[in-house]
Amino acid sequence: MKKIKPFDCELLPLFFESLQPMAVPSIAIVILNWNGRKYLEQFLPAVMQTHYSNLQVVVADNGSTDTSVAFLEQNFPGITIIRFTENHGFAKGYNLALEQVSADYYLLLNSDVQVTEGFITPLVNLLEADTSIAACQPKILSFRHPHYFEYAGAAGGWMDHLCYPFAKGRVFDFCETDEGQYDAPSLLFWASGAALFIRSGVFHEAGGFDPYFFAHQEEIDLCWRIQLAGYKISSCPQSVVYHVGGGTLPKGNSLKTYLNFRNNHIMMFKNMIGWRRIYVIGFRAVLDGISAFKSLLGGDGGYFIAVASAHLSFIKWMLADQKKSVFPKNKKAVLHGLLKKNIAWEHFVKGKKKFSEIVTKDVKN
Repeated sequence: MKKIKPFDCELLPLFFESLQPMAVPSIAIVILNWNGRKYLEQFLPAVMQTHYSNLQVVVADNGSTDTSVAFLEQNFPGITIIRFTENHGFAKGYNLALEQVSADYYLLLNSDVQVTEGFITPLVNLLEADTSIAACQPKILSFRHPHYFEYAGAAGGWMDHLCYPFAKGRVFDFCETDEGQYDAPSLLFWASGAALFIRSGVFHEAGGFDPYFFAHQEEIDLCWRIQLAGYKISSCPQSVVYHVGGGTLPKGNSLKTYLNFRNNHIMMFKNMIGWRRIYVIGFRAVLDGISAFKSLLGGDGGYFIAVASAHLSFIKWMLADQKKSVFPKNKKAVLHGLLKKNIAWEHFVKGKKKFSEIVTKDVKN
């Protein structure tokens, strides 16, 4: 008869620990709202139906003067509401809100985004499987034209060597039809702020968004700093959302033009080093001037004033306001999603409309 060995009692804690369910990472969906009751009413119900066991939904109200807060209190008692007495803008508003939110992951979601069933699971799985990836974004399609990519991020953001941002599925104003051509997860330069899924620790470690930006391109700057810190940014096309876009500042708005040009130059100055920074900023100033004067001659004085004001504000920032911004702690790292060509030349001169026609050697992982 075979002798049975006695069970080692010291192994009991390990045995019972192995029977315990794996800890589920905590996620906070954080929506920054400013006078957006109509979007909350339209899109928040789908967010609240998200199936995930360790999830909280937070709405940070940026000093709204409409009935947004009253609507939330009456219809969504399970939501955490953070109230600000003034509009801090996208960058500082999120910074202040996330100081009050505790979770392993943040999902920064625009109020005008329609989420889909199960959209959150692929995002979690991607970052849980690879600790080097700090942030990712879902595939973002147009809410009004669901078969097309949406301007603000599409299937993931890239940057050309002159710091013009573009995206997989969107080059300048040309948005491609989604035919599954970008359905393989790949490394990016930046992930869209319309639906940014990010490790909370990395967000705070990098210093959050640059509050000086107020709005526009703050997520590109953050992703740049995150890459310089040694992390990666990725697309997650298995997750899909639909974005209205232009809900706060519509296309063609002079303030939007001003912020885009000013913030882009600040971003270049902060994150580049040496001769390349001097060359790129100088060359961009020439190209911006040509664009501004061309618009002025075409009768668009508002665009000219916005671009000129942006450059003057950039000079003011260099001389007096740098201390108000967030700088990278490291400036030497491998950058992914960087095109070593000029996107404007490829698009407008060579006539290449699609991302796949311009970036012929995409990075897939």
